[in-house]
Amino acid sequence: MGRAFQNRKESMAKTAAAKTKVYSKYGREIYVCAKAGGTDPNGNLALRGLMERAKKDQVPSHVIDKALDKASGAGGEDFSPARYEGFGPGNAMVIVDCLTDNPNRTFGDVRGCFTKTKSKIGTPGSVSHMFDHCAIFSFNGSDEEAVLEALMEADVDVTDIEQEEGRITVFAPHTDYAKAKQALLDAFGEIDFETDEIQFLPQTTTPIEGDDVAMFEKFLGMLEELDDVQNVFHSAELPEENA
Repeated sequence: MGRAFQNRKESMAKTAAAKTKVYSKYGREIYVCAKAGGTDPNGNLALRGLMERAKKDQVPSHVIDKALDKASGAGGEDFSPARYEGFGPGNAMVIVDCLTDNPNRTFGDVRGCFTKTKSKIGTPGSVSHMFDHCAIFSFNGSDEEAVLEALMEADVDVTDIEQEEGRITVFAPHTDYAKAKQALLDAFGEIDFETDEIQFLPQTTTPIEGDDVAMFEKFLGMLEELDDVQNVFHSAELPEENA
């Protein structure tokens, strides 16, 4: 599980779009999260984690504030989540998470990325059953047992805990995100989370070789260019220099 998580982190770091795109994506995600669970980060742990992540990625406070203002009813677009699944170059499984104010446009744009790279967009559920939908938290620490005990006392269904090079990474079902985060904060006080998010992690990886490597990079780049695309999760295992 950790390896898939690391692959995902490195891949997204490499294919991250320009800063303005990053700001736009955070703005939409914060807007939707605040709209769904309230604009107070103390009462909406998902929003709190999202805002902390945005600040680490150097998103200006005015971008965050504007998204919160919109969510509190001061106008704004009506974004809704959309998810597309399929097989990318090299037959790697792909999940594309979007936030859109026009589902027909977004579907057409995402489908175009698949067809232009000889990939195949599938039906809902066609590949997501081969991914684990996980809440992931990583932070500095070495006492794996204490972390596990705190989570179990809070009745969190822990999937996995890894301790490596002074860092602990916790994996739990996405439905336990808020409960797991609160349990960690209650047990250890303020934690500077390096990772605090929900991701799809592939249960198996797909080695990508030959011409498919460049095509997969092109495919990811095309998806990242779309404003509506928030996250791309995949099972591709790219060669070291491309990962």
